[in-house]
Amino acid sequence: MNRSEHYDSDLLFYFDGKPLEFSLYQRLFAAMEQAFHDASVKVQKSQISFYCPKLFAAASIPVRRKKDWPRECLLVTFGLERQLLSPRIAVAVEPYPNRWTHHVVVSRPEEIDEELLDWLRQAYQFCQVKGSRR
Repeated sequence: MNRSEHYDSDLLFYFDGKPLEFSLYQRLFAAMEQAFHDASVKVQKSQISFYCPKLFAAASIPVRRKKDWPRECLLVTFGLERQLLSPRIAVAVEPYPNRWTHHVVVSRPEEIDEELLDWLRQAYQFCQVKGSRR
């Protein structure tokens, strides 16, 4: 996976004081790096973004959280052409017609599983199709 020039130092800064969230991200990144060889990743102020070349997924530490969300967690975000219906989807919104943004709360390593990775693969494929329609 292609990384921005200061990826490692930016990553440490982003997760400063958040060891559980950092370990969850490391597990997510390892799985994504294996699945999406040609993708790119960039640490930004509010999230870590994954591109193919357009944005298809992100990981972040929630700034605003619902009452029932765990205190320590990672929010995994991805876009699809349809709404996924699953109890694992914490929030799903349709900012544009047929473009759904989904948020999954991850608080344990085992939640980075095949189901989540399948959704991320679908988002990656949707990004490829979406980008070719221009």
